[in-house]
Amino acid sequence: MKRIQYACVEKTIHFQLKDDLPHSAAVTAVRQEVGAYKASLERKGIRCKICSEQEQPDGSVLLGIKMQYNGHAVGPYLD
Repeated sequence: MKRIQYACVEKTIHFQLKDDLPHSAAVTAVRQEVGAYKASLERKGIRCKICSEQEQPDGSVLLGIKMQYNGHAVGPYLD
């Protein structure tokens, strides 16, 4: 018999600039979107760890994150 002891999902999310906005407004919108995403994770009580947050030369953002999977224990993954 198998049992899952620990489970975690690792994601890389690319927050891209919107094409219909001027560059500076698009960069501001991306930063706000990243902030809103982080706040929603906290508000929903999702256990996670942000591993990396990299602003790209064009102003978009890559967010590397480890998240709890389906309510399973996360063990040492988020330490």
